[in-house]
Amino acid sequence: MDKYQAKQRIDKLKTVIRHHRYLYHVLDKQEISDQALDSLKKELYDLEQKYPELITADSPTQRVGGRPLKEFKKTRHQERMLSFNDAFSKEDMQDWQTRFLKLLTPLEVKKSLGKSKKNKPLTGSTEGQKKEVGFYCELKIDGLAIELIYDNGILKTGSTRGDGSIGEDITQNLKTIEAIPLEIRSNKEVIEDLEKKGLKNIADNINKKGLKEIVARGEVFISKKEFAEINKIQSQMGLDTYANPRNIAAGSVRQLDPKVTAMRHLDSFAYELITDFGQTTHEEKHEILKALGFKINKNNKYCKSLKEVFLFHNYWQEKRKKLEYEIDGIVVIVNNNKIFEKLGVVGKAPRGAIAFKFAQSQSTTQVLDIKLQVGRTGAVTPVAILKPVQISGITITRATLHNEDEIKRLGIKIGDTVVVGRAGDVIPDIIKVLPELRQGSEKDFNMPGFCPSCNAKLEKSKTEALWRCSNSKCFARQRRALYHFASKKAFNIEGLGPKIIDKLLDDGLIQDPNDLFELKEGDVVNLQGFAEKSAENLIKSISERKEITLAKFIYALGIRNIGEETSVDLANKFGSRPEGTRLAQLSGWAAIENLKKAELKDFESILNIGPIVAKSVWEWFNNKDNLKLLYKLNRAGIKIKNHPVIRSGAPWDDGVKLKGKTFVLTGSLETMARDAAQEKIRNLGGDVSSSMSSKTSYLIAGAEPGSKLKKAEKLGIKVIDEKEFLKMIK
Repeated sequence: MDKYQAKQRIDKLKTVIRHHRYLYHVLDKQEISDQALDSLKKELYDLEQKYPELITADSPTQRVGGRPLKEFKKTRHQERMLSFNDAFSKEDMQDWQTRFLKLLTPLEVKKSLGKSKKNKPLTGSTEGQKKEVGFYCELKIDGLAIELIYDNGILKTGSTRGDGSIGEDITQNLKTIEAIPLEIRSNKEVIEDLEKKGLKNIADNINKKGLKEIVARGEVFISKKEFAEINKIQSQMGLDTYANPRNIAAGSVRQLDPKVTAMRHLDSFAYELITDFGQTTHEEKHEILKALGFKINKNNKYCKSLKEVFLFHNYWQEKRKKLEYEIDGIVVIVNNNKIFEKLGVVGKAPRGAIAFKFAQSQSTTQVLDIKLQVGRTGAVTPVAILKPVQISGITITRATLHNEDEIKRLGIKIGDTVVVGRAGDVIPDIIKVLPELRQGSEKDFNMPGFCPSCNAKLEKSKTEALWRCSNSKCFARQRRALYHFASKKAFNIEGLGPKIIDKLLDDGLIQDPNDLFELKEGDVVNLQGFAEKSAENLIKSISERKEITLAKFIYALGIRNIGEETSVDLANKFGSRPEGTRLAQLSGWAAIENLKKAELKDFESILNIGPIVAKSVWEWFNNKDNLKLLYKLNRAGIKIKNHPVIRSGAPWDDGVKLKGKTFVLTGSLETMARDAAQEKIRNLGGDVSSSMSSKTSYLIAGAEPGSKLKKAEKLGIKVIDEKEFLKMIK
């Protein structure tokens, strides 16, 4: 960009920034996120630094304006402190409800629709809603989860969540927080308050049992005002400022000196009652907590349908700036306690609750090009090639445009400045185009009618808003299908990466996955870069991977919409004998025969599988070419080991000892391959993840661990070595 172009860009940026400043500060309106606006300001600042002679007085840039401490005792929670899975859209919430409703009878759903005693809908009507349950919605405070135990009405222990089972004893620090009662109110006061609320049964139970032991949970946080004051002091002292209020809250309760904690003026809301006083709904838990003397959030609300949940979410997404504390979404909980308990737990999260998050992390950048990517299922996806940009600490260079309809909706052109967002760890999306920054050199993008790989005609899907390559033998599709088949999560053929597959395809030695198992040393020894020994090693590696678990085999087939977890669900469903058999003992190929014979309704009946996924599986196993591939793989000697089904609650259930725990592995293990360790974890009810997060239970660190070890220490995740892991699974 030369000086003339820079001046044009600077003038445009200044105009747009002024416009959004006016919307926000004068009209109290917002068209783009704070992060996106900050990104535009950063771009303006960088250009002015490069061309300081272009800085003017009216420029917006010229405006003046862990790891647990060893000193704390460990304490075990009576019940595991769970975390929540996240949802980022109405569709995510609807999918969540659809999944858990599969576990409930119509009568249970009807009973769950108990009326709230104090809350009314915000706006709108929910009449005519079918098969929905009542929800209790809470503001999701950006703080630190705690547990409080009271003995004979006196605060005995206060602790952090820790790994969910064991936390840190921070009682002395929590005593400095005014919102946390040091002593529960008297029986008489509690009973009177509950009777006034119409909760006579609960009041009678307390009158009989008393208040000997109470276990409550809540959130410690710091107000926006206190956060600003602390950062002001930090800055004046020449120290680093805190990134967000949660960091201060977490750091404050872990201070060794309670006087330091007291100086931070922390606050707290209670949101969960573990002690059973006969409460039947989550809303009643909050009424009891309030009667006991805990501070509860007055903005929490009962919602009798998802429609009301969406209204509640939208309301607080707009109003959260007026709150005295930070929130990043709402927590939605099935209100009926019996239903909630029946739904159980998956991993570290209850099925009956979910965190419905607010807007994504966002930034602005420019679209350098739009290219098409052909997937293994033939789907042609337009991808925006971006000027590199940092979002949530990650450098982003590409963003999916999903389909032609999305391009039209956005009105995007090559060269446009766009707002890009990431929700969680998903592929970045383009949220908004900023056409006011166009300079005239931008170009329209038109969807071609032919596949960029094989030049076959593209066909518009009848059920999805996308185009597909009509050629089932498309080279790009074959290539990606083979990459997938040989990948670590599938057949895990060592030494057979994309470059080797490309060479085998280019020389016509393979066309489909079965051809891999027909290869001989003489076929590959003459390939460029291959010697006799390397050819021998490759053939040996392929032959050693002729045995595979049923779940991995299903995943390796590359069925549209089918990932690892769905593959496990299918293996469990079609590889098991009727209830009463200890383990699934059908042979792997017998399970495949079950899949081939299954009807569409059989797939739709599986928990976590919706109609679109069910149809994908059914269509795959009813395709003649796919059936031929299965026949050839069977003939090639592929052995499928069936995955044992551990049924929790059965007489032989050994406790599913890793149920609810999530593991991440780093480094190499001595006694077993990483895949074997992952399989063992899943067989014992645990989950395996490839990335570290606050939801991780353990990091298994082998020899020469990578960067995950440092991240685990930073997040306070428990790190175990191979020896400890082997003891755990013994």
